[in-house]
Amino acid sequence: MKKKHTASYILRLALTLLVITAVVAAALAAVNAVTGPIIQQITERKTQQAIEAVLPGGGEKLEHFTDPSGLVQAVYASDKGYAVQVAPVGFDGEIVMMVGVGKDGKVLGIDIISNTETAGLGAVAGADNSKGEAFREQFADKSGELAVDKDGGQIDSLTSATITSRAVVKGVNAALACVAGLG
Repeated sequence: MKKKHTASYILRLALTLLVITAVVAAALAAVNAVTGPIIQQITERKTQQAIEAVLPGGGEKLEHFTDPSGLVQAVYASDKGYAVQVAPVGFDGEIVMMVGVGKDGKVLGIDIISNTETAGLGAVAGADNSKGEAFREQFADKSGELAVDKDGGQIDSLTSATITSRAVVKGVNAALACVAGLG
C-alpha cells in the first residue's frame, strides 16, 4: 500500500514540527530566564575579582575613553592606575581579560576572566597553575608595544599556543594604548 502525500498530510507534518519547535523554544527560554541572572552575577563577581587582582583597591568605571583597537570593553580608574577590560580573539574565541596599567604606563598585571581556548594549550594562559602564572607574570612592568618571542618580542609564547599568546599580547597592547590616550 502506498501512502498518498496530500496537502493535508504535508500540513500535518509541518504543524507537528511547529509544535515541537515551539515547545523546545519555550523550554530554552525558561532555562535562560532561570540561569541568566545567575550567569550575570558570576560574571560581575569574576570582573570585580579581576579588577582587584590587577589594581588593588579597585577603581571607578570611566564612561569615556579612546579605543582605536576596538578591543576595550571597560576602563576602571583609581589613584594607582587603571584596570582595562579587553577582549581579543584567540584561537577559539574571545579571551576576556583585565589588564592593570600604572600611572607610569607600565603593566601592573593581567588576569584572564574567561576564555574558550583549547584545554592544555591556549587555556594555560588563564590557568591557576605555575605555567599560567609564569605566562601572565612576564607582562609585569612592561610598557610600549609588546610582541611574542616568535615575532621578535620579549614575551615568551605558550608552547603550541602562539595564536593565544599573540591574542593576549594584542589585548595588553590595546589596554596600554587606551591608557596612553587617557593622558
